[in-house]
Amino acid sequence: MDIDKAFYRNLMKNMFADPCEVKFWDGEVVKYGEGMPQFQIDFNEPIAKAEIISDPSLAFGEGYMSKKIDIVGSVQKVIESIYKNQNSFLGQNNTCDKLFKIFSSSIRKSKENVQFHYDIGNDFYSLWLDKTMTYSCAYFKSPEDSLFQAQKNKVAHILCKLNLQPGQALLDIGCGWGELILTAAKNYQVKALGITLSSEQYARTVERIENEGLQDLVEVQLIDYRELKGKTFDRVVSVGMIEHVGKEHLSGYFSAVKALLKEGGASLLHCITGYEGSGTNSWINKYIFPGGYIPAVQELVSLMATNGFYLLDLESLREHYTRTLEHWARNFEDTLPLTMKTKDETFIRMWRLYLNSCAASFHFGNIDLHQFLFTKGVNNTWPLTRTYMHS
Repeated sequence: MDIDKAFYRNLMKNMFADPCEVKFWDGEVVKYGEGMPQFQIDFNEPIAKAEIISDPSLAFGEGYMSKKIDIVGSVQKVIESIYKNQNSFLGQNNTCDKLFKIFSSSIRKSKENVQFHYDIGNDFYSLWLDKTMTYSCAYFKSPEDSLFQAQKNKVAHILCKLNLQPGQALLDIGCGWGELILTAAKNYQVKALGITLSSEQYARTVERIENEGLQDLVEVQLIDYRELKGKTFDRVVSVGMIEHVGKEHLSGYFSAVKALLKEGGASLLHCITGYEGSGTNSWINKYIFPGGYIPAVQELVSLMATNGFYLLDLESLREHYTRTLEHWARNFEDTLPLTMKTKDETFIRMWRLYLNSCAASFHFGNIDLHQFLFTKGVNNTWPLTRTYMHS
């Protein structure tokens, strides 16, 4: 046995919490753990030892993308098995809250980073998102809810929390494909402005506003939130955007929200969160979300207090995101014949790994999803109980 093979065999021995089989590039199959194997890892060719030691997340992620590694069984289960094993080489080094990079997010760089992920084509996203084109954590009122219903639930849940009143001005920072601002205008008769850095999202949202005849109530702009001047709003909402801001600019985000909110106004922040320090995994940073940073819960709460915000409500939707990602992953696999017409196998394997590894991370609790509701200064007119939040 050569030294690389010995390294691999030792690595696999301590990798997973569940019994599994590993097939090496020379055809040898080794069973690890007691009981029926839950999955099989096939090494079609070795990955350089130095690459694994230097950055296991990047090495194994790229190895899967390039077909050096194949997985027979559930990709999500494989990732969860790594996380469950506290002694795993990857489990100690590859969780989303331990491997991270901090990126500077200038306005220009923020736009580039957002476009890298979101401007790969509305047609691609429409294949596996629901028909609302909502690309954030859904809200499942029951296990039987479809993804479409759960996304409708999520928007309704957010709008209820915001305690919207007719005629109020609402700003959505990172409005996606416009579902929230359109729903707010239709159901609450508010004046809604959505802003995005994605030209694909902007174009689709403009089209939706015109199709629904809501030009008098809804507007969308292709602009960074730091460039929005001379306007204030009764409500500010942001869903799944702050993860793109970068650590260095988190304080600036809350300062901007403070300037954009009227006194007594309310803001809801819906975002992925961490606990023990924060960040994102290096493979995710390179291939999926360049410039991404997952803030810790305490980091966000501290910044709210620093800016004079009053925290009214904090809710975890972690398992809702697990279920959302599982829906996306199934939809992604179900529509592969269509995806393969425009995307190559490396791209497909990259997105499969991304969706499944995120589902595993939320389910295992490496990362979380929280909704923070807070007001600018004291608002003594706010409802006394949470019953108003339930649509």
